[in-house]
Amino acid sequence: MSVSEPPPSRGSQPPPRRERPELKPTPSLRPGKIASLVLTLVIVAGLGWVAWTYVGTNVVAQHRAAEAIVGATAQWADDRGGDARNDPVRMGETIAVLRIERFGDDFEVPVVEGIDDSALTSGVGHFPDTQRPGEVGNFAVAGHRITNGQPFSAFPDLRQGDLVEVETRTHVYTYELREDGTDTVVDFSEIWVLDPVPGKPDAKPRKALITLTTCSEIFHTDDRSVAVGELVDTRRAG
Repeated sequence: MSVSEPPPSRGSQPPPRRERPELKPTPSLRPGKIASLVLTLVIVAGLGWVAWTYVGTNVVAQHRAAEAIVGATAQWADDRGGDARNDPVRMGETIAVLRIERFGDDFEVPVVEGIDDSALTSGVGHFPDTQRPGEVGNFAVAGHRITNGQPFSAFPDLRQGDLVEVETRTHVYTYELREDGTDTVVDFSEIWVLDPVPGKPDAKPRKALITLTTCSEIFHTDDRSVAVGELVDTRRAG
């Protein structure tokens, strides 16, 4: 006796058949859209570079300069004896603090031994082969006019007779400028401005001078603006 399958219940129907969704091809980027995307990325990167170069480097350099001044003056406060001109000096060391009233009552930057990037992004750099502050001869320094703290941004505002103060561990030296900040412009290769007597390589120095140098233009240039001053006052620091 065979067993037959039960008859389907009334009203039951097979489930509806699902249709597969139609797969559409991924649209390809047109050359115009690719160019637009690349241009956008270039603009964003360019704006980031500009912001870092003209804002970020100033913030970082000014912070370094402030730290260098605080550290140096705190160390000097307990050691004002002797004469700093006889102190051993290391590259990258803060040897003085520079103040120029023409640049503002609160303007002061560290003078760092050397003129490499590290020195020039921490204040102004001292040309190692030139004299020290207060010495007979030429105490020469360089500073950025734009970016990296831009300590000499107002260099063109300098006027003959302006006073430049340089404080070391033991002394405060005051120099009076002989010329305006725009009077002398030379090519960066003109090293005579660093001579003990600028412009007279064979002359024997008899006066203590200071030479300030920076770029003559805001943007890239091979020319340097130069201002020379003469020592007019010396007093003990502290």
